[in-house]
Amino acid sequence: MKPHDWIQILLYLAALVTLTPVLGAFMHRVFSSERTFLSPVLGPVERLIYKLGGVDAKREMRWTHYAAAVLVFNLAGCALTLVQLMTQAWLPLNPEHLPNLPFGLALNTAVSFMTNTNWQAYSGENTMSYFSQMAGLAVHNFTSAATGIAVVIALIRGLTRRSGTSIGNFWADLVRCTLYILLPISLLLAVVFVQQGVPQTFDSYATVKTLEGADQVIPLGPAASQISIKQLGTNGGGFYGVNSAHPFENPTPLTNFLEMLAIFMIPAGLTFTLGLMTGDRRQGWTIFGAMLTLFLVGFALSWWAEMQPNPATGLVSNMEGKEVRLGIMNSTLFSTITTDASCGAVNAMHDSLTPIAGGVALVNMLLGEVIFGGVGAGLYGMLVFVILTVFIAGLMVGRTPEYLGKKIEAREVKWAVVAALAPCVCILIGTAIAASVPVGSATINNQGAHSFSEILYAFTSAAANNGSAFAGIGVNNDFYNYALAICMFLGRFAIIVPVLAIAGSMVGKKIAPPSSGTFPTTGLTFVALLIAVVLIVGGLNFFPALSLGPIVDHLLMLSGRAL
Repeated sequence: MKPHDWIQILLYLAALVTLTPVLGAFMHRVFSSERTFLSPVLGPVERLIYKLGGVDAKREMRWTHYAAAVLVFNLAGCALTLVQLMTQAWLPLNPEHLPNLPFGLALNTAVSFMTNTNWQAYSGENTMSYFSQMAGLAVHNFTSAATGIAVVIALIRGLTRRSGTSIGNFWADLVRCTLYILLPISLLLAVVFVQQGVPQTFDSYATVKTLEGADQVIPLGPAASQISIKQLGTNGGGFYGVNSAHPFENPTPLTNFLEMLAIFMIPAGLTFTLGLMTGDRRQGWTIFGAMLTLFLVGFALSWWAEMQPNPATGLVSNMEGKEVRLGIMNSTLFSTITTDASCGAVNAMHDSLTPIAGGVALVNMLLGEVIFGGVGAGLYGMLVFVILTVFIAGLMVGRTPEYLGKKIEAREVKWAVVAALAPCVCILIGTAIAASVPVGSATINNQGAHSFSEILYAFTSAAANNGSAFAGIGVNNDFYNYALAICMFLGRFAIIVPVLAIAGSMVGKKIAPPSSGTFPTTGLTFVALLIAVVLIVGGLNFFPALSLGPIVDHLLMLSGRAL
């Protein structure tokens, strides 16, 4: 452990804590329709968009209408992308003359990017035209991220409004999020990435001579614009096959630092936005504290595991699959951040992580991607656990379950349970089927516990809308393309719909003033209780599966064996 590693970690945490209130306050102004420093420039653009779309931004929606708008918008975008990928050979900006995608892969990819998963069963430079990357995948990077943020803002409105029936206007939330938050920050990041050496060009791939005299094709393309939003929107879909391990996607230590910071920026900022919208900043900092604690524990455990000698290989340093330019710490920190935040971008190969570090990456996703999580999705996932925590605490101490002055009743708890368990069902059933049928194991390149971990990781990544992979398993076939597409869809919308239902149920309730019977939802005690509920729910659902995968894998490694 080198001093500069500790310095970088401290700088990262300092930057995150500093940016959280700044960005959180800005997002609060945006979604409260207040004037910001961007309003003089973007205000006319926003109004023009509403006019062209026939949208009355002031007309609010009930939760059912809001949910319908979310589903219709995303499904329409998915269908458009599906057609685009299946016809890319006949569309412009395809200098390498890449062919059309088959239906199974096109469907998997369209669903993947629609759901903010960005699972990639292909290598971008060999499969996707520039037009597909820009007009299809990069567009979904914005819209899927904006959808997640819009949903959590709608939930917060439901929790904080004193009475009513509406939770906002989805179209207005979508436009404001994209126009004022995602576009400006991603544009700024893209400019920095270009300055650092990330390509942004429409030129054809370059062919050069190597030192040995052989020809080598170097893929180019408009990469910087996609890299910035795939990190900021916690999408994770790389322009190139090896993602941020490719020197064109992540050329310098500065880009590596900024890519990691971009992943957590908005999820962390939204906790502060929550505090402002509730009128009590402690509410936001409490959830931030729970998320930060889980992140630091997971990172510390993962980093420690990667620094230990490996009895199975006899190596003192576990550099296999790591980012050799940046070292073990940066690879470990990146893997922890990306699986905490449902991003899926990688700067090292997760299949080569030690069993404990790989297990941490798995657990981060299995807990529901609530450790900062995806933009919007992490916070609304954590608020689902807050509702469960308040309900459980109320049962234990004999108090009426309340959150932000509103009673938590059977309806909200039922929806919260559906949202918490839906991804679990997809993961466990999908993994069981894939591990049982020949077609599920036919493309596995490893044996024993690690092969099971690879299958479990694939379905976990899909249902948690993460998109990273253990690799070591071929997934570009009909079985995995269709099975994972189903998991990605349910992992996204089987949570969003219950979350909006909770918002609709809570918005009509009156806020009662705090009393001696009110269970406090701020402070260290609630942080500890919230973390305990998250871990217990995850443990009860997944400990048997983890025992068959990473835990057995670790015990085998300690005995000096791989099988």
